[in-house]
Amino acid sequence: MADTSDTRTPAQIEADIRRRREVLAETLDEIGVRVHPKTIVGDAKAKVVAHVDHTLGKAYVQVNKVVTEVREQFVDDEGAPRLERVLPVALLAVGVVGLLALGTRRRKG
Repeated sequence: MADTSDTRTPAQIEADIRRRREVLAETLDEIGVRVHPKTIVGDAKAKVVAHVDHTLGKAYVQVNKVVTEVREQFVDDEGAPRLERVLPVALLAVGVVGLLALGTRRRKG
């Protein structure tokens, strides 16, 4: 059987009830803040921003890696251009621009 005797005084019981009410009021206030629409929207925005920041960070790392790899193809370890690789690409670019210019001229004329 359970012991139902309580040795607390009425003042102690009232003080305990008062403390429990204060704790309950604080808990309800916290719940109210958490379920408030502004809080929910703010939390959602923070999650989206964190995800975007993470995604952009990963993209930046990947782009930086690609740029570094491409740069290594056209520049030697001392920073000088590798002419055997730069010249063919430059000539190709000039040729493409020239063909585009000719195509545009023919359409106008």
